[in-house]
Amino acid sequence: MLRKFILLLVSFTLIFAVFLPQDIGAANDSVTIAEETVNIRNGPSLSYQLVKQVKKGEKFTILKEKGDWIQIQLSATKTGWVANWVVTKSSKGTTMPSIDKKTTAEANTDQLRVRSGPGSSFRIIGYLNKGQAVTVLEDNENWLKVTAAFGEGWVAREYIDVKNTTSNPSKKENSIGNGIVTDTLNIRSEPSETGTVIGKLTKGSTIRIFSKKSNWLEIEYANQKAWVSADYVQMGTESQPPKTEQESIGTVTASNLSVRSDSSLNSKIIGSVSKGQKFTILAEVNNWVKIEYQAGKIGWAAGWYFNRDKTSPKQLAKDSKVTILHNGTNIRKDPNTQSNVLQRANEGDSFPVKSVTNDWYEITLPNGTNGFIAGWLVTTNGAGPEIGKQGAEGYLRYKTIVIDPGHGGIDNGATGTSGTLEKELTLRTAHLLTDKLKAAGANVFLTRSNDSFLPLPSRVRMASVHQSDAFISLHYDSNIDRNVRGMTGYYFHSFQKKLAEAVYYSTNAQTKLKSRGVRSGDYHVIRENQRHAVLMELGYLSNPAEEMTLTSGQFQESVATGLFNGLARYFKE
Repeated sequence: MLRKFILLLVSFTLIFAVFLPQDIGAANDSVTIAEETVNIRNGPSLSYQLVKQVKKGEKFTILKEKGDWIQIQLSATKTGWVANWVVTKSSKGTTMPSIDKKTTAEANTDQLRVRSGPGSSFRIIGYLNKGQAVTVLEDNENWLKVTAAFGEGWVAREYIDVKNTTSNPSKKENSIGNGIVTDTLNIRSEPSETGTVIGKLTKGSTIRIFSKKSNWLEIEYANQKAWVSADYVQMGTESQPPKTEQESIGTVTASNLSVRSDSSLNSKIIGSVSKGQKFTILAEVNNWVKIEYQAGKIGWAAGWYFNRDKTSPKQLAKDSKVTILHNGTNIRKDPNTQSNVLQRANEGDSFPVKSVTNDWYEITLPNGTNGFIAGWLVTTNGAGPEIGKQGAEGYLRYKTIVIDPGHGGIDNGATGTSGTLEKELTLRTAHLLTDKLKAAGANVFLTRSNDSFLPLPSRVRMASVHQSDAFISLHYDSNIDRNVRGMTGYYFHSFQKKLAEAVYYSTNAQTKLKSRGVRSGDYHVIRENQRHAVLMELGYLSNPAEEMTLTSGQFQESVATGLFNGLARYFKE
């Protein structure tokens, strides 16, 4: 009898334990608020009392999880519960710490390259010197989007130090007017040609002027007094750009091109222009042009859809010089890559510029002869026009791409040997890829932007609704054999194979994982998808060594770059 009682007691205990609420400890993890305003409650359901509201971007340490709810540390003495579908979860040590938007930071090295997007494949649009201050706009794990007097651009995160400095708002109230920069312009520490160059302004930039001294204008740059030459500034307002004798005329090359309220794909569409129409280019900012698209109506359009008339050459100042960026750079007889090489130059060599032909500078060599050098291999001294080589981003502009981070919410997907959740890693990769694509001018849609569950048919439906040019489903693999490793690409329909091959081979080459090839796969998101689609298995979380690689910041940057370049290659071909 006693033995039966003990067995019954043990059985009851085990059954009771099964039905107890299962709290998952997660003290080393954190969440970032993904929606604009989120309610925090004093218990794990919507029926509990509201204790606080938090804003998008705020981060909190996870104490534990219960079902679809996460308990977080609000302060030293206060905790609360947040729904897991309104936050992004990350494990400690897997990502770089986030930086608040509008934070002031400064470069910690000289000649820090500023790029048009978050990646080394994007073209260089400027440079920062050590100590030069910027404002952080966006955080992309390994890259930061910053703004300063030169405009907006992306820099490698490791070369930026965050500073808790503030600007002097009272200074701005004492300005004597605005001006528009008419050419690339050096910013100097003193009102003299001998003053140290501390930055650059691009053509079309609007500046606020505080005083004038001889032929120099005082501006505010990096929270300090700075000076620019008045020769390259047209006094006036941003809405009344200057007209010069050599105004550039642009011809629209797109069949139907949107005109926007500002120089950004996110700004409001206010009109449109058609192929063959000609417009005077009133100003330029970051490859966007300002035009009078209708009588009395001014707007911005994408500059890469304009051909410039040959009768409107790029302005060239008398003292224009170019400086070589790389050792062994070819100087050619004519302005093309097939021309004979006259000599080779090294990093730091400087030459006077005689003229500009398309994307080539004609330069004067020390022996008095002339040669040509590609504009994307040099930097100018600020008096000459900047020339950039169209990179991979040129093939992605206006393409519609749907990114599908696999799994999410109640569906964790694969779990790594050290606890990595596939649903979190696919979302991390998706966000990095999204920023690169958006910087290239693509229209990007995510099937999920946080840790939420979405049925497979709904994911496919997004590709159809948005009429996507490409659908990329991101996954990480698993196998009971922990020795299995490598990357695999899948397609289902024959018309999807070309996209799958372009994306797979580019990504595999970039990451250098073991290649498992491109295969036909019977997966819902590609089988039921009538758009060009690919499902990428980006490595095995079940392999302990590969899991460590997959979760590293270096790999995540490489895999996002590989996917980005693969898409560009597909559209190029």
